[in-house]
Amino acid sequence: MTTTDNGVNVQALLDAREALKGAPEAAQFTWRATSKWDKGVHSTTTIKNFYGLGAEQSHKSETVFAADHPEVFAAEDNGITPIEYLLVGLASCLTAGVASVAQNRGIQLNSVTATVEGNHDIRGILGDADVRNGYNDIKVTFNIDADASPEDIEALVAQSQKRSAVFDALTNPTDVTVEVA
Repeated sequence: MTTTDNGVNVQALLDAREALKGAPEAAQFTWRATSKWDKGVHSTTTIKNFYGLGAEQSHKSETVFAADHPEVFAAEDNGITPIEYLLVGLASCLTAGVASVAQNRGIQLNSVTATVEGNHDIRGILGDADVRNGYNDIKVTFNIDADASPEDIEALVAQSQKRSAVFDALTNPTDVTVEVA
């Protein structure tokens, strides 16, 4: 018998799920990001602290994200566009899900690549009221090499999609409040 090792501690995840059944208030997390304008349409966003398990928490280190627009938008291209960060989040979440589900199901992964493409008509953000501001559609294509049948690999992706927080946030309405402090 071979041991599956995709680098995911599934037992810890299952233990956490069981523990949170008896303490649902501890499952309430607040994720935070702080963005500061730099110049033009360039901003820098930092992420360090969050709330979860009933207390303030911190990542091991602060992560900094640069956002800008490309030169074809008459900007300086000091980072990816904010809408591209949605693709980063979706690809990362679904890929993590594939690894977690594979580990739980005893499937050894050899390689996983997710290619995410979003079609976007920028006339909306430029003021055309007849064109939406966001993506028209997003397509995720997985290329997975695993010790499993094609059907089992499809089931991994389906379960990852079912449990993805980012997929859910993009495909279901989420209340968003914007205010001035």
